[in-house]
Amino acid sequence: MTDQQLYDVWWQDDTAGEQSMEDNHAPFWRKLLSMIEEQDLSAYNILDFGCNQGGFLRFLHSQRPFANGTGVDLATGSIAIANQRKGDLPLSYEATADIEKFGHVFDLALSSAVIYLIQDLSSHARKIKSALKAGGVYYCTYTDYSKNPSLLRIKKEIDANGSLPMQLHALDDIAQAFFEQGFSVAIRRMPPQGYVALEPQDSWFNTIADRMQYEYEQAYIFRFTAPEN
Repeated sequence: MTDQQLYDVWWQDDTAGEQSMEDNHAPFWRKLLSMIEEQDLSAYNILDFGCNQGGFLRFLHSQRPFANGTGVDLATGSIAIANQRKGDLPLSYEATADIEKFGHVFDLALSSAVIYLIQDLSSHARKIKSALKAGGVYYCTYTDYSKNPSLLRIKKEIDANGSLPMQLHALDDIAQAFFEQGFSVAIRRMPPQGYVALEPQDSWFNTIADRMQYEYEQAYIFRFTAPEN
């Protein structure tokens, strides 16, 4: 399967399905929002690339209302749920990876925990450039697990249950793909905003130390700014 083919849902484990994933992402969304520099989004047209069930755009609109939001994802079942839940919000959701068709219409684009599933970084950078207005901004989160002792466990879990396999990108490779498209590139870490809640049995990390390494050292957010012409 490639990152162009549609499927029903991304996470195949019935015991911890898409809704569980959305619920678990809520604290991450609050952290992401704190790192979006643009405050007044009232006139913005926003793209959520890899929107799953559409929860982030609904959350974003509740905190910083925007003019229009579009969510795209390869999971047809998740997109159906996103459209059911949007109510009268100015949102639209579509099962597609073909964002070039929208043209240069978005002021702001975001992807949360998505780029680690994308094989072709150069293609992704071109797609984002084609969808943004001149000077538009793309926020993209990525976790560099390459030096985390729990890497093999994490990759095994994702590859076994996800519709797309985990990609181990280097930070330099992500940045270079966007440099080649003329973007200005900036990056920062995404440390926790408070205490890190622990579970008796962590399904992802071998030890608490591994979890804290991820939280404080390996979670990043890129800010890519499209060229003005």
